[in-house]
Amino acid sequence: MLQVSPQLILAKSAWRRIDVRSRWLAVALLALAAAAGVAWWVMQRSAPVQYVTAPLGRGAITRAVTATGTVNPVLTVIVGTYVSGVIQNLFCDYNTQVRASQVCARIDPRPYQATFDQYSGQLLRDQAVLDKDRTDLARYQQLAAQNSIARQQAEDQGYVVNQDEATVKLDQALVEGAKLNLDYTDIISPVNGTVVSRSVTGGQTVAASFQTPTLFLIATDLKQMEVDTNASEGDIGGVKEGDTATFTVDAFPQRVFQGRVTQVRQSPQTVQNVVTYDVVVGVDNSDLALVPGMTASTQIIIDQRNGVLRVPNQALRYVPGGLSSVGAGGARPPTNKQPQVWVLRDGQPVAVTVVTGLSDDNFTEIVKGDLNPGDQVISAESGNQVSGRSSLPPPRL
Repeated sequence: MLQVSPQLILAKSAWRRIDVRSRWLAVALLALAAAAGVAWWVMQRSAPVQYVTAPLGRGAITRAVTATGTVNPVLTVIVGTYVSGVIQNLFCDYNTQVRASQVCARIDPRPYQATFDQYSGQLLRDQAVLDKDRTDLARYQQLAAQNSIARQQAEDQGYVVNQDEATVKLDQALVEGAKLNLDYTDIISPVNGTVVSRSVTGGQTVAASFQTPTLFLIATDLKQMEVDTNASEGDIGGVKEGDTATFTVDAFPQRVFQGRVTQVRQSPQTVQNVVTYDVVVGVDNSDLALVPGMTASTQIIIDQRNGVLRVPNQALRYVPGGLSSVGAGGARPPTNKQPQVWVLRDGQPVAVTVVTGLSDDNFTEIVKGDLNPGDQVISAESGNQVSGRSSLPPPRL
């Protein structure tokens, strides 16, 4: 007879106990998962739809073109030099108030004074020669008339006088040119204004041989400024002279400056295949708050309507949850292409077809539609309980 060892019997008994425990543990886990799924499904089914609404009202809608520009004086005059030389004196500096014909700098005039003196002396010498030859010509003509000398001798003297007159005229031109160069050693301001830039120092040598160097920039009137902005080719069609504009600068972030479009330049500027056009905005700067070179964030108002019925732009984009394919209760969304807004009426969301007008970044004008001021327009929804929002049934189509 086969004998079973006590150790084997104990091992089999322990295995049976472990197997029973595993089965009960698996059953418990499955039951817990099923309960959690049922609870989640019940919560989702019972979670009310929360609608975010806004009252329909009237107000202003402003369409604007946004651009970045630079504050500049209306007219800036470049003051250079016609002659070369060493800067001997400086009489103007940054922010100097200057008057027309005021001397701002002086180039060493000694080389030009020497040239002027040379040509002046040469003119005096040739003028004396001309006077002598003219006297001789008069005497020769008198003697020739008396047949005391040959007529050819008087004629030759006439040619000498003509040459002398030509030489004197050439000397006069040289003297006038030397006088102009001497006068140009004084660098003067051509206008009344303010020096906004100085590009030269005392003792510096300036050369005007190939290109006139810039010594000063003079702004004629800092109380009248302009903003040079760059509008994209997509926006330039709506911008015209006389449009109202507003802008801010970093120096005064809380202040909004008012201006008006004074020029829309037809010359395109292309940078990295992006085409822009220069729009000039004029602005009053009586308090001198604006300084040349400031960066201005500009808004050009191209259209504005006041007191119109308007809805938030988000309301026109809102579609009730699930209506992208099949709506609540199995209903399908509207198939028309006209704009719609959803309005709460008698506690139910109702779709209203509208005709829209002007739009800006926040609101859109309602030109036509079954809407009245005070209607609660839906802009969003949420399935979670939100403080201050009432629980409503699904939308009615």
